[in-house]
Amino acid sequence: MNLEAIQSAIRDQNLDGWLFYDHHHRDPIAYRILGLDEHSFISRRWFYFIPATGEPKKLVHRIEFLKLDTLPGSKAEYSSWQELEAGLADMLEGATSIAMQYSPRNAIMYISMVDAGTVELLRSMGKQIVSSADMVSHFEAVLTEAQIETHFAAQKRLDEVLRAGFACITNSTRNGRNTDEHSVVGFLQQGIERVGLFTDHGPNCSAGPNSADSHYEPTAASSRSIKTGDFVLIDIWAKLANDPSAVWYDITWTGVIGREPTEREQHIFATVRDARDASISTIQKAYAANQPIAGWQADDAARHLIEAAGFGAQFTHRTGHNIATELHGNGAHLDNLETHDERLILPYTCFSVEPGLYFPGEFGVRNEIDMITRPGKAVVTGPMQNELVRL
Repeated sequence: MNLEAIQSAIRDQNLDGWLFYDHHHRDPIAYRILGLDEHSFISRRWFYFIPATGEPKKLVHRIEFLKLDTLPGSKAEYSSWQELEAGLADMLEGATSIAMQYSPRNAIMYISMVDAGTVELLRSMGKQIVSSADMVSHFEAVLTEAQIETHFAAQKRLDEVLRAGFACITNSTRNGRNTDEHSVVGFLQQGIERVGLFTDHGPNCSAGPNSADSHYEPTAASSRSIKTGDFVLIDIWAKLANDPSAVWYDITWTGVIGREPTEREQHIFATVRDARDASISTIQKAYAANQPIAGWQADDAARHLIEAAGFGAQFTHRTGHNIATELHGNGAHLDNLETHDERLILPYTCFSVEPGLYFPGEFGVRNEIDMITRPGKAVVTGPMQNELVRL
């Protein structure tokens, strides 16, 4: 835990402190930021308060009194609920505006870890509970240069795996050999492992109307055969194996097998591609001008273009998500649909840009790239698909 950095962030937000709280590992964010053992046994509530200045304070149950001993600060213990409430009042004396892993109206559910009852208890003590979302982004999503390098290392390897996957489909269909979605997924999984990458699940290969299901996952039992004439989508993600600090690379490409795309396919693809580029451009212009930009603004750039083209109802998910050591990280998402994400897209963060249009019973197009920001610039980290792949 970097106490100095945390207290500096608290002061930057003009808050009195940041209260961390957990019971039964309900808040994994707290464990990562504080550097606690995420696998330790926790059966009783603990609280850790970091004031804007001064010494932190701990409140732990007497039968688990060692749980926060790795952290700096004074310690109080409780057994009864009355002692717990009195201990909280003492711990927070003099502090009014307090950050917690809380989101008003559950607007940013990704950081909303504190239960309503605990918030009610603290409000009854006269405390103003505010969201820690922006501070969580700073400590969870901001990457080191070494981490950024792991992303680019994964990018080079995974792009080769994707190319091999498309070649596998081409060779199978041209030579009359049977293949299916699940078999292609297995081929891609083997490729990921072979080049020293790791993926937690997937990837995904969707053929024909299955590509209209944005979270389709083929199984051996349900897998669809892939044949000449099909529309195909591959969504693939991985990071360097055996490196907990490594950052994911996540992309989606689409193509047609053994034919030219139809006019409708071309039109849908071009709309999605242009929406992708609108979001990229909005982010890049903001960074070049050193202007802050929130996740919802980057989503709007893509969404407005798709809506103007008459396809708003077919764009059923956010434009992108934060990427860090977790595939869906705790920084700003490009989202003004599922949430109104007011978190800023911070420098030294990574995220996807992936608008998509889905037509059940027909096909779906998603065009996904990743970006990394640094002061003054935002770059796309891998190749960009600008036309449908011909397989």
